[in-house]
Amino acid sequence: MAINFRSGTSQDKDKLQQLGLSSYTQFKTVLTEENWNKMYGFLTAESSYTDLLDRSKCFVCESGDDLIGMAYLVPSGNPTEIFQGDWSYIRMVGVDPAFSGNGIGKKLVQMCLSHAKETNEKVVALHTSEFMNSARYIYENLGFSQIRELEQLFGKKYWLYLLNV
Repeated sequence: MAINFRSGTSQDKDKLQQLGLSSYTQFKTVLTEENWNKMYGFLTAESSYTDLLDRSKCFVCESGDDLIGMAYLVPSGNPTEIFQGDWSYIRMVGVDPAFSGNGIGKKLVQMCLSHAKETNEKVVALHTSEFMNSARYIYENLGFSQIRELEQLFGKKYWLYLLNV
């Protein structure tokens, strides 16, 4: 079946939520039950996807009627405890495990970077964890540099990465 990349919309919210759960459940075994429950709470909260869709550009990959990949680029002007106000940043890159290893995550990140350039962003940031090795490989190969270790999230090491666009 052919795959297609496109911008995600609010009509995709339910499928994005399903994809979030299916793509991140693979990490359940590397987290404590308490930390998995925290991640699960975020992944299943309708507000997680509504908030991201409201303030970011969403990119998706679909196969037939199914969403099999997603990534969000949050524009600068949305600071958090991790991300500075003058940075854009990538969130929630997820690929259905049945489709991993096909370059979908890389293509979605490239779409985020292209959009950042088109919208005159200067810096794209992201954070990732010690248990997301394939993601770290993608980011580093696309030119992101690890800037510093962050406070642990979900009981695991996380790092901040930056790329000047």
